[in-house]
Amino acid sequence: MARLNECILYRNFEHGEILEKMAGLMNAWEKKDPKLQEMEGVFFECANGLVENAGMYGFSGNLWHCYLTFLLVNNENAFSTASEIRGAVEGSINELALNDFGVFKELYDFDLSVLDEAFGISCCRVLCDYTNTGSNSKMFNSRIRDRICEMSKTLAEARTAEEFMADMVQFYKDFGVGKLGLHKAFRVGHDENNNVVIQPITRIAHVKLEDLVGYEIPKQKLIENTEAFVRGKKANNCLLFGDAGTGKSSSIKGILNRYYDEGLRIIEVYKHQFQDLNDVIAQIKNRNYKFIIYMDDLSFEEFEIEYKYLKAVIEGGLEKKPDNILIYATSNRRHLVREKSSDKLEIMDDDDLHSSDTVQEKLSLVYRFGVRIYYGAPSKKEFQTIVKELAQRNKITMPEEELLLEANKWELSHGGLTGRTAQQFIDHLLGTVEK
Repeated sequence: MARLNECILYRNFEHGEILEKMAGLMNAWEKKDPKLQEMEGVFFECANGLVENAGMYGFSGNLWHCYLTFLLVNNENAFSTASEIRGAVEGSINELALNDFGVFKELYDFDLSVLDEAFGISCCRVLCDYTNTGSNSKMFNSRIRDRICEMSKTLAEARTAEEFMADMVQFYKDFGVGKLGLHKAFRVGHDENNNVVIQPITRIAHVKLEDLVGYEIPKQKLIENTEAFVRGKKANNCLLFGDAGTGKSSSIKGILNRYYDEGLRIIEVYKHQFQDLNDVIAQIKNRNYKFIIYMDDLSFEEFEIEYKYLKAVIEGGLEKKPDNILIYATSNRRHLVREKSSDKLEIMDDDDLHSSDTVQEKLSLVYRFGVRIYYGAPSKKEFQTIVKELAQRNKITMPEEELLLEANKWELSHGGLTGRTAQQFIDHLLGTVEK
Protein backbone atom coordinates (compact mmCIF):
# COMPACT_ATOMS: atom_id res chain seq x y z
CA MET A 1 0.00 0.00 0.00
CA ALA A 2 1.25 3.50 -0.85
CA ARG A 3 1.73 5.12 2.57
CA LEU A 4 2.69 8.63 1.52
CA ASN A 5 0.92 10.15 4.52
CA GLU A 6 3.40 8.33 6.79
CA CYS A 7 6.44 10.12 5.34
CA ILE A 8 8.08 12.56 7.76
CA LEU A 9 10.98 14.16 5.88
CA TYR A 10 10.12 13.51 2.25
CA ARG A 11 6.93 15.49 1.79
CA ASN A 12 5.64 18.44 -0.23
CA PHE A 13 7.45 17.56 -3.44
CA GLU A 14 7.65 20.36 -6.00
CA HIS A 15 6.55 18.04 -8.81
CA GLY A 16 4.58 15.58 -6.69
CA GLU A 17 1.17 15.68 -8.44
CA ILE A 18 1.81 12.42 -10.34
CA LEU A 19 3.03 10.74 -7.15
CA GLU A 20 -0.18 11.52 -5.25
CA LYS A 21 -2.42 10.35 -8.09
CA MET A 22 -0.44 7.14 -8.64
CA ALA A 23 -0.54 6.42 -4.89
CA GLY A 24 -4.33 6.74 -5.03
CA LEU A 25 -4.49 4.25 -7.93
CA MET A 26 -2.24 1.77 -6.12
CA ASN A 27 -4.28 1.93 -2.94
CA ALA A 28 -7.53 1.51 -4.88
CA TRP A 29 -6.15 -1.61 -6.59
CA GLU A 30 -4.85 -3.18 -3.37
CA LYS A 31 -8.18 -2.55 -1.62
CA LYS A 32 -10.02 -3.95 -4.65
CA ASP A 33 -12.03 -0.74 -4.68
CA PRO A 34 -14.99 -1.14 -7.07
CA LYS A 35 -14.51 2.48 -8.11
CA LEU A 36 -11.10 1.70 -9.62
CA GLN A 37 -12.59 1.49 -13.11
CA GLU A 38 -13.83 5.05 -12.74
CA MET A 39 -10.23 6.17 -12.14
CA GLU A 40 -9.04 5.20 -15.61
CA GLY A 41 -8.87 8.88 -16.60
CA VAL A 42 -6.60 9.61 -13.62
CA PHE A 43 -4.27 6.84 -14.75
CA PHE A 44 -3.97 8.27 -18.26
CA GLU A 45 -3.24 11.70 -16.76
CA CYS A 46 -0.37 10.11 -14.82
CA ALA A 47 0.90 8.30 -17.92
CA ASN A 48 0.87 11.57 -19.84
CA GLY A 49 2.76 13.29 -17.01
CA LEU A 50 5.44 10.59 -16.93
CA VAL A 51 5.98 10.82 -20.70
CA GLU A 52 6.09 14.64 -20.62
CA ASN A 53 8.52 14.45 -17.73
CA ALA A 54 10.70 12.07 -19.75
CA GLY A 55 10.66 14.45 -22.70
CA MET A 56 11.56 17.42 -20.52
CA TYR A 57 14.42 15.75 -18.65
CA GLY A 58 15.56 13.17 -21.21
CA PHE A 59 14.65 10.06 -19.15
CA SER A 60 14.39 6.56 -20.58
CA GLY A 61 13.91 3.06 -19.16
CA ASN A 62 11.39 2.68 -16.34
CA LEU A 63 9.75 6.12 -16.29
CA TRP A 64 7.98 5.48 -12.98
CA HIS A 65 11.28 4.71 -11.28
CA CYS A 66 12.97 7.67 -12.99
CA TYR A 67 10.23 9.95 -11.75
CA LEU A 68 10.52 8.70 -8.16
CA THR A 69 14.29 9.11 -8.28
CA PHE A 70 13.87 12.61 -9.68
CA LEU A 71 11.73 13.50 -6.66
CA LEU A 72 14.19 12.04 -4.15
CA VAL A 73 17.32 13.69 -5.57
CA ASN A 74 15.62 17.09 -5.69
CA ASN A 75 13.94 17.10 -2.27
CA GLU A 76 15.88 19.39 0.07
CA ASN A 77 15.15 18.40 3.65
CA ALA A 78 17.04 18.07 6.93
CA PHE A 79 18.41 14.65 6.00
CA SER A 80 19.33 15.20 2.36
CA THR A 81 21.05 18.55 2.94
CA ALA A 82 22.99 17.11 5.88
CA SER A 83 24.18 14.23 3.69
CA GLU A 84 25.30 16.31 0.71
CA ILE A 85 29.09 16.29 0.26
CA ARG A 86 29.63 14.88 3.80
CA GLY A 87 27.80 11.57 3.40
CA ALA A 88 26.31 9.60 6.28
CA VAL A 89 25.32 11.58 9.38
CA GLU A 90 24.63 10.50 12.94
CA GLY A 91 21.58 11.05 15.09
CA SER A 92 17.88 10.31 15.28
CA ILE A 93 17.26 11.76 11.84
CA ASN A 94 18.49 8.47 10.36
CA GLU A 95 15.51 6.63 11.87
CA LEU A 96 13.10 9.15 10.38
CA ALA A 97 14.75 8.90 6.98
CA LEU A 98 14.68 5.10 7.13
CA ASN A 99 10.92 5.23 7.69
CA ASP A 100 10.46 7.38 4.58
CA PHE A 101 12.73 5.23 2.44
CA GLY A 102 10.73 2.20 3.47
CA VAL A 103 7.62 3.90 2.06
CA PHE A 104 9.43 4.72 -1.20
CA LYS A 105 10.83 1.23 -1.54
CA GLU A 106 7.24 -0.04 -1.62
CA LEU A 107 6.52 2.41 -4.45
CA TYR A 108 9.52 1.11 -6.40
CA ASP A 109 8.47 -2.51 -5.80
CA PHE A 110 4.87 -2.04 -6.96
CA ASP A 111 4.21 -3.94 -10.19
CA LEU A 112 2.54 -1.45 -12.53
CA SER A 113 1.44 -4.24 -14.88
CA VAL A 114 -1.53 -4.92 -12.57
CA LEU A 115 -2.98 -1.58 -13.68
CA ASP A 116 -2.70 -2.70 -17.30
CA GLU A 117 -4.77 -5.76 -16.36
CA ALA A 118 -7.25 -3.69 -14.38
CA PHE A 119 -7.93 -1.27 -17.26
CA GLY A 120 -7.43 -3.74 -20.11
CA ILE A 121 -4.53 -1.80 -21.67
CA SER A 122 -0.78 -2.20 -22.27
CA CYS A 123 0.37 1.30 -21.34
CA CYS A 124 2.41 0.37 -18.26
CA ARG A 125 4.46 -2.14 -20.24
CA VAL A 126 5.62 0.75 -22.47
CA LEU A 127 6.21 3.12 -19.53
CA CYS A 128 8.42 0.56 -17.78
CA ASP A 129 10.67 0.11 -20.81
CA TYR A 130 10.55 3.51 -22.48
CA THR A 131 12.88 4.56 -25.28
CA ASN A 132 13.28 8.32 -25.54
CA THR A 133 13.15 9.60 -29.12
CA GLY A 134 15.46 12.47 -28.37
CA SER A 135 18.31 12.10 -25.91
CA ASN A 136 18.64 15.80 -25.25
CA SER A 137 17.27 17.19 -22.04
CA LYS A 138 15.76 20.66 -21.90
CA MET A 139 16.41 20.96 -18.15
CA PHE A 140 19.45 18.79 -17.37
CA ASN A 141 22.76 18.21 -19.05
CA SER A 142 23.39 14.65 -20.18
CA ARG A 143 25.57 13.81 -17.16
CA ILE A 144 22.85 14.62 -14.67
CA ARG A 145 20.20 12.85 -16.74
CA ASP A 146 22.32 9.70 -16.92
CA ARG A 147 23.02 9.80 -13.19
CA ILE A 148 19.32 9.91 -12.37
CA CYS A 149 18.52 7.07 -14.78
CA GLU A 150 21.33 4.93 -13.35
CA MET A 151 20.25 5.74 -9.80
CA SER A 152 16.68 4.67 -10.57
CA LYS A 153 17.99 1.19 -11.47
CA THR A 154 20.14 1.04 -8.33
CA LEU A 155 17.22 1.92 -6.06
CA ALA A 156 14.91 -0.54 -7.79
CA GLU A 157 17.42 -3.33 -7.04
CA ALA A 158 17.73 -2.47 -3.32
CA ARG A 159 16.63 -5.46 -1.24
CA THR A 160 15.91 -3.63 2.03
CA ALA A 161 15.06 -0.12 3.21
CA GLU A 162 18.53 0.06 4.79
CA GLU A 163 20.19 -0.68 1.47
CA PHE A 164 17.87 1.83 -0.23
CA MET A 165 18.92 4.47 2.31
CA ALA A 166 22.63 3.71 1.89
CA ASP A 167 22.31 4.16 -1.88
CA MET A 168 20.59 7.54 -1.43
CA VAL A 169 23.22 8.73 1.06
CA GLN A 170 25.99 7.81 -1.38
CA PHE A 171 24.22 9.73 -4.15
CA TYR A 172 23.86 12.83 -1.96
CA LYS A 173 27.54 12.60 -1.02
CA ASP A 174 28.72 12.20 -4.62
CA PHE A 175 26.37 14.57 -6.44
CA GLY A 176 24.47 16.64 -3.86
CA VAL A 177 20.75 17.34 -3.64
CA GLY A 178 18.36 19.74 -5.33
CA LYS A 179 19.20 22.30 -7.94
CA LEU A 180 22.37 23.42 -6.15
CA GLY A 181 23.69 19.88 -6.12
CA LEU A 182 22.75 18.75 -9.60
CA HIS A 183 23.76 21.87 -11.52
CA LYS A 184 27.09 23.65 -11.92
CA ALA A 185 26.13 27.21 -12.65
CA PHE A 186 23.28 29.54 -11.83
CA ARG A 187 21.90 33.01 -12.50
CA VAL A 188 19.77 35.30 -10.37
CA GLY A 189 16.10 35.83 -11.18
CA HIS A 190 12.78 36.66 -9.56
CA ASP A 191 9.58 34.67 -9.13
CA GLU A 192 6.04 35.89 -9.67
CA ASN A 193 6.11 37.51 -6.21
CA ASN A 194 9.39 39.31 -7.01
CA ASN A 195 11.34 37.14 -4.57
CA VAL A 196 14.98 36.46 -5.45
CA VAL A 197 15.49 32.95 -6.82
CA ILE A 198 18.65 31.15 -7.91
CA GLN A 199 18.00 29.63 -11.34
CA PRO A 200 20.10 26.83 -12.86
CA ILE A 201 21.91 27.37 -16.15
CA THR A 202 21.35 24.09 -17.95
CA ARG A 203 23.73 24.41 -20.88
CA ILE A 204 27.36 25.29 -20.16
CA ALA A 205 30.36 25.08 -22.43
CA HIS A 206 32.57 22.25 -21.14
CA VAL A 207 35.76 24.34 -21.22
CA LYS A 208 38.93 22.94 -19.68
CA LEU A 209 41.79 25.07 -18.42
CA GLU A 210 44.04 23.09 -20.74
CA ASP A 211 42.01 24.42 -23.69
CA LEU A 212 43.39 27.91 -23.00
CA VAL A 213 46.74 28.01 -24.79
CA GLY A 214 49.44 29.83 -22.84
CA TYR A 215 48.83 31.99 -19.76
CA GLU A 216 50.33 29.30 -17.52
CA ILE A 217 51.27 31.67 -14.68
CA PRO A 218 47.81 33.38 -14.49
CA LYS A 219 46.08 30.00 -14.64
CA GLN A 220 48.29 28.62 -11.87
CA LYS A 221 47.51 31.58 -9.59
CA LEU A 222 43.79 31.02 -10.21
CA ILE A 223 44.10 27.28 -9.55
CA GLU A 224 46.00 27.80 -6.29
CA ASN A 225 43.40 30.22 -4.91
CA THR A 226 40.43 28.11 -5.99
CA GLU A 227 41.96 24.85 -4.78
CA ALA A 228 42.53 26.34 -1.34
CA PHE A 229 38.92 27.53 -1.30
CA VAL A 230 37.26 24.22 -2.22
CA ARG A 231 39.42 22.36 0.32
CA GLY A 232 38.40 24.55 3.20
CA LYS A 233 41.54 26.68 3.48
CA LYS A 234 41.79 30.46 3.47
CA ALA A 235 41.34 32.04 0.05
CA ASN A 236 40.83 35.49 -1.45
CA ASN A 237 38.34 37.20 -3.69
CA CYS A 238 39.84 37.21 -7.16
CA LEU A 239 39.94 39.76 -10.00
CA LEU A 240 41.03 38.74 -13.48
CA PHE A 241 41.84 41.88 -15.46
CA GLY A 242 43.51 42.70 -18.74
CA ASP A 243 42.97 42.98 -22.46
CA ALA A 244 39.77 41.82 -24.10
CA GLY A 245 39.71 38.33 -25.60
CA THR A 246 42.61 36.95 -23.57
CA GLY A 247 40.75 34.12 -21.82
CA LYS A 248 39.60 35.60 -18.51
CA SER A 249 36.03 34.28 -18.75
CA SER A 250 37.24 30.98 -20.22
CA SER A 251 39.52 30.52 -17.20
CA ILE A 252 36.54 30.89 -14.86
CA LYS A 253 34.58 28.29 -16.85
CA GLY A 254 37.58 25.98 -16.76
CA ILE A 255 37.89 26.35 -13.00
CA LEU A 256 34.21 25.48 -12.57
CA ASN A 257 34.49 22.33 -14.66
CA ARG A 258 37.67 21.21 -12.87
CA TYR A 259 36.35 21.57 -9.31
CA TYR A 260 32.63 20.86 -9.76
CA ASP A 261 33.05 17.31 -8.43
CA GLU A 262 34.65 18.76 -5.27
CA GLY A 263 31.54 20.83 -4.54
CA LEU A 264 32.29 24.06 -6.42
CA ARG A 265 29.33 26.01 -7.82
CA ILE A 266 29.15 29.39 -9.62
CA ILE A 267 26.39 32.00 -9.52
CA GLU A 268 26.58 34.65 -12.23
CA VAL A 269 25.48 38.10 -11.11
CA TYR A 270 25.11 41.20 -13.27
CA LYS A 271 25.75 44.77 -12.19
CA HIS A 272 22.07 45.68 -11.93
CA GLN A 273 21.52 42.72 -9.58
CA PHE A 274 23.90 43.81 -6.81
CA GLN A 275 20.89 44.80 -4.72
CA ASP A 276 19.92 41.12 -4.66
CA LEU A 277 23.27 39.89 -3.39
CA ASN A 278 22.26 39.75 0.28
CA ASP A 279 19.26 37.57 -0.59
CA VAL A 280 21.46 35.29 -2.72
CA ILE A 281 24.01 34.90 0.08
CA ALA A 282 21.25 34.14 2.59
CA GLN A 283 20.08 31.22 0.42
CA ILE A 284 23.51 29.60 0.03
CA LYS A 285 25.50 30.38 3.17
CA ASN A 286 24.42 27.27 5.09
CA ARG A 287 24.86 24.74 2.26
CA ASN A 288 27.77 22.32 2.04
CA TYR A 289 28.95 23.57 -1.35
CA LYS A 290 31.56 26.20 -2.17
CA PHE A 291 30.09 29.10 -4.14
CA ILE A 292 31.82 31.58 -6.40
CA ILE A 293 29.72 34.66 -7.11
CA TYR A 294 30.91 35.54 -10.60
CA MET A 295 30.79 39.00 -12.17
CA ASP A 296 31.84 39.12 -15.80
CA ASP A 297 33.18 42.24 -17.48
CA LEU A 298 32.87 44.28 -14.29
CA SER A 299 33.46 48.04 -14.56
CA PHE A 300 31.80 51.27 -13.48
CA GLU A 301 31.49 54.73 -14.91
CA GLU A 302 31.93 57.58 -12.47
CA PHE A 303 28.18 58.25 -12.31
CA GLU A 304 27.42 54.62 -11.41
CA ILE A 305 27.28 54.10 -7.64
CA GLU A 306 26.56 50.35 -7.53
CA TYR A 307 30.23 49.74 -6.72
CA LYS A 308 29.70 51.31 -3.28
CA TYR A 309 27.07 48.71 -2.49
CA LEU A 310 29.31 45.94 -3.79
CA LYS A 311 32.13 47.01 -1.48
CA ALA A 312 30.00 46.41 1.60
CA VAL A 313 28.87 43.01 0.34
CA ILE A 314 32.40 41.85 -0.46
CA GLU A 315 33.98 43.06 2.74
CA GLY A 316 33.13 45.76 5.18
CA GLY A 317 29.59 45.11 6.36
CA LEU A 318 28.78 44.09 9.92
CA GLU A 319 27.86 40.52 8.98
CA LYS A 320 30.81 38.19 8.47
CA LYS A 321 31.09 36.90 4.92
CA PRO A 322 30.33 33.15 4.89
CA ASP A 323 33.33 30.85 4.53
CA ASN A 324 31.72 29.03 1.58
CA ILE A 325 31.46 32.13 -0.65
CA LEU A 326 34.03 34.03 -2.73
CA ILE A 327 33.71 36.78 -5.31
CA TYR A 328 35.40 36.29 -8.70
CA ALA A 329 35.25 39.04 -11.31
CA THR A 330 36.68 39.74 -14.75
CA SER A 331 37.32 43.19 -16.14
CA ASN A 332 39.18 45.05 -18.86
CA ARG A 333 39.89 47.75 -16.28
CA ARG A 334 42.50 47.21 -13.58
CA HIS A 335 40.85 49.59 -11.12
CA LEU A 336 37.22 48.81 -12.12
CA VAL A 337 35.97 52.40 -11.61
CA ARG A 338 36.70 55.00 -14.27
CA GLU A 339 39.13 57.65 -13.09
CA LYS A 340 39.94 61.12 -14.42
CA SER A 341 43.23 62.95 -14.23
CA SER A 342 41.44 65.65 -12.26
CA ASP A 343 40.90 63.08 -9.49
CA LYS A 344 44.64 63.18 -8.80
CA LEU A 345 45.34 66.85 -9.51
CA GLU A 346 43.72 68.98 -6.87
CA ILE A 347 44.43 72.22 -8.71
CA MET A 348 42.37 71.02 -11.66
CA ASP A 349 39.28 70.30 -9.60
CA ASP A 350 37.87 73.28 -7.76
CA ASP A 351 34.73 71.43 -6.70
CA ASP A 352 36.45 68.65 -4.76
CA LEU A 353 38.21 69.84 -1.60
CA HIS A 354 39.70 66.42 -0.89
CA SER A 355 40.55 64.83 -4.20
CA SER A 356 42.86 62.26 -2.57
CA ASP A 357 39.77 60.91 -0.78
CA THR A 358 38.05 60.64 -4.15
CA VAL A 359 40.92 58.55 -5.48
CA GLN A 360 40.86 56.26 -2.44
CA GLU A 361 37.10 55.86 -2.73
CA LYS A 362 37.44 54.64 -6.31
CA LEU A 363 40.39 52.36 -5.56
CA SER A 364 38.88 50.82 -2.44
CA LEU A 365 36.76 48.39 -4.48
CA VAL A 366 39.67 46.76 -6.32
CA TYR A 367 41.62 46.49 -3.04
CA ARG A 368 38.92 44.16 -1.74
CA PHE A 369 40.11 41.57 -4.24
CA GLY A 370 43.06 39.90 -2.51
CA VAL A 371 44.20 38.16 -5.69
CA ARG A 372 44.51 40.22 -8.87
CA ILE A 373 45.64 38.35 -11.99
CA TYR A 374 46.72 40.05 -15.22
CA TYR A 375 45.86 38.62 -18.66
CA GLY A 376 47.80 40.51 -21.33
CA ALA A 377 47.43 40.38 -25.10
CA PRO A 378 49.82 37.88 -26.71
CA SER A 379 52.75 38.93 -28.83
CA LYS A 380 52.82 38.15 -32.55
CA LYS A 381 54.80 34.95 -31.88
CA GLU A 382 52.47 33.88 -29.05
CA PHE A 383 49.44 34.56 -31.26
CA GLN A 384 50.87 32.33 -33.97
CA THR A 385 51.57 29.62 -31.39
CA ILE A 386 47.92 29.76 -30.29
CA VAL A 387 46.76 29.50 -33.91
CA LYS A 388 48.96 26.47 -34.59
CA GLU A 389 47.84 24.73 -31.40
CA LEU A 390 44.14 25.31 -32.12
CA ALA A 391 44.58 24.15 -35.72
CA GLN A 392 46.23 20.95 -34.52
CA ARG A 393 43.44 20.28 -32.00
CA ASN A 394 40.83 20.72 -34.70
CA LYS A 395 42.79 18.54 -37.18
CA ILE A 396 43.25 21.31 -39.74
CA THR A 397 45.93 20.13 -42.17
CA MET A 398 46.64 23.43 -43.95
CA PRO A 399 50.39 24.03 -44.51
CA GLU A 400 51.84 26.01 -41.63
CA GLU A 401 53.09 28.90 -43.78
CA GLU A 402 49.68 29.33 -45.40
CA LEU A 403 47.91 28.93 -42.04
CA LEU A 404 49.93 31.71 -40.39
CA LEU A 405 49.61 33.98 -43.43
CA GLU A 406 45.83 33.68 -43.34
CA ALA A 407 45.82 34.14 -39.56
CA ASN A 408 47.79 37.37 -39.88
CA LYS A 409 45.33 38.67 -42.47
CA TRP A 410 42.42 37.72 -40.23
CA GLU A 411 43.69 39.44 -37.10
CA LEU A 412 44.28 42.73 -38.92
CA SER A 413 40.58 43.15 -39.49
CA HIS A 414 39.08 41.06 -36.68
CA GLY A 415 40.18 42.34 -33.31
CA GLY A 416 43.93 42.17 -33.24
CA LEU A 417 46.27 39.77 -31.44
CA THR A 418 44.10 37.92 -28.93
CA GLY A 419 43.21 34.36 -28.14
CA ARG A 420 39.61 35.10 -29.04
CA THR A 421 40.66 36.30 -32.50
CA ALA A 422 42.66 33.09 -32.97
CA GLN A 423 39.65 30.96 -32.02
CA GLN A 424 37.38 32.93 -34.35
CA PHE A 425 39.87 32.42 -37.18
CA ILE A 426 39.92 28.65 -36.57
CA ASP A 427 36.10 28.58 -36.46
CA HIS A 428 36.12 30.42 -39.81
CA LEU A 429 38.41 27.79 -41.29
CA LEU A 430 36.29 24.95 -39.96
CA GLY A 431 33.27 26.46 -41.62
CA THR A 432 34.80 27.27 -45.00
CA VAL A 433 37.82 25.08 -45.63
CA GLU A 434 38.07 21.31 -45.85
CA LYS A 435 40.38 19.80 -43.27
